[in-house]
Amino acid sequence: MENKGKYYITTAIAYASRKPHVGNTYDPVLADAIARYKKSQGYDVFFCTGSDEHGQKIEDLASASGIAPQEYVDGISSQIKEIWKLLGVDYDCFIRTTDDYHVKAVQKIFKKLYDQGDIYKGSYEGWYCVPCESFFTDTQAEGGVCPDCGRPLRREKEEAYFFKMSKYQDRLLEYIESHPDFIAPEGIKKEMVNNFIKAGLQDLCVSRSSFTWGVPVDFDSKHVVYVWLDALSNYITALGYDCGENSDNYRKFWPADVHVIGKDIARFHVIYWPIFLMALGEPIPEKIFAHPWFLFGTDKMSKSKGNVIYSDTLVRHFGVDGTRYYFLSEMPYSSDGSITYPSVISRYNTDLANTLGNLLARTLSMTKKYFDGVIPAPTGRTEFDSDLIATAKHSYEGFVANMDAFKVADALDSAMTLARRANKYIDETTPWALAKDEGRKEELATVIYNLLESLRILGVLFGSSMPEASAKILASLGVSDSSLESASTFGLLPAGETVGESFVLFARIDEQKKLAEIEAELAENK
Repeated sequence: MENKGKYYITTAIAYASRKPHVGNTYDPVLADAIARYKKSQGYDVFFCTGSDEHGQKIEDLASASGIAPQEYVDGISSQIKEIWKLLGVDYDCFIRTTDDYHVKAVQKIFKKLYDQGDIYKGSYEGWYCVPCESFFTDTQAEGGVCPDCGRPLRREKEEAYFFKMSKYQDRLLEYIESHPDFIAPEGIKKEMVNNFIKAGLQDLCVSRSSFTWGVPVDFDSKHVVYVWLDALSNYITALGYDCGENSDNYRKFWPADVHVIGKDIARFHVIYWPIFLMALGEPIPEKIFAHPWFLFGTDKMSKSKGNVIYSDTLVRHFGVDGTRYYFLSEMPYSSDGSITYPSVISRYNTDLANTLGNLLARTLSMTKKYFDGVIPAPTGRTEFDSDLIATAKHSYEGFVANMDAFKVADALDSAMTLARRANKYIDETTPWALAKDEGRKEELATVIYNLLESLRILGVLFGSSMPEASAKILASLGVSDSSLESASTFGLLPAGETVGESFVLFARIDEQKKLAEIEAELAENK
């Protein structure tokens, strides 16, 4: 496979305050699917994720737990890694903002920006949200509640260092306007430009002196580096950025090809991060993709509401691929997705058990029954072949076009269109009837071959979203080539090879029984 060059993809690093729920785990699964897709195209991919471990909220939680902040984040970071592993997230680097190399690099970044006059010392008085780690003006803090999360704000006054955001405002706006693909989706871009940049950027507080859990400002012991300068820098420190003494890895992979983030932190990635990079004299990332949220039905997930769903619960009941498939197929490109246990069961049964799993089981079973498990040569023809083959071509093209645009749910639907068409092809060609007529043996051979070949293409297309299921499909066909390019051509499956035994890829779920099982488990764990 031709090497198409480097591809650097990152997730937002998970905040190490609590165990991540489904809303937090969409990010790494989405990035993992994109990373796997790029690998299947022949890119040299570097995939970075991690945990954001500093801040007042963590200091408070650790204190409430009676342990040191480092011990607290060690525990949460381990949980994050376990959940990422459980979901099949295959990263190249997991960075923690408490890692020594990151801390040292952030101190150098802060000092460099201070020395060149981009950071200055002042004092701050305003409204502060501890959970969001954000300051707000009197206008933004209407009613004394956070405009982002709705929690109560508290009045803060303290000495702080500030970054001169306003100095780079025009340059940032010019960059965004001259790079139309930099921010996606378009709605996020318009919101950031109109509501924040054109409204005028305020200088940004980049240090705190009212708590101590953070990267120390090495030339002013009263201060720690404030979250966004610390956390955002992970994207370059993970590669070995060191204020000029940069690693080969940094020189190879930076700038990032895409930062995959949630829409709630778009402002920090679309405004603060490019400006920090401009001040450092470093290239700007190619793209910021701010995906929507998962809602519990129509509500935002909240522990206080008792409507939080955890990924390990989903994996226990629906498997890794079932969980990944729901995440990736159910989240729209630019509007919020919805998740409830009944909706997961419905999607699982409809797409995975009834469509894809059923197609595989029936096809392998018929290959065994009619051809002793040997892949037949397609020597005959039926009137339905050309439409199936055309659907395979369109599915591949739609899959690639949508994945390239980060429209992953649409990409999976393009692939599933082929599975639905192949099932219809079985009903149209009636292989069981063809098998009874010796004179139509060649037609039967073509039908079985076309079904097996459709499965090969499906195995390749689903490799980025459902790696385990994809591997099982391809192994059952004796196929080793999982490169994306191999799915572009219909007819590559070699005749004469033996297929595996028929098996259940996704077992159909009894909805009432499963819901009762989940309910009992949740009640037990309360």
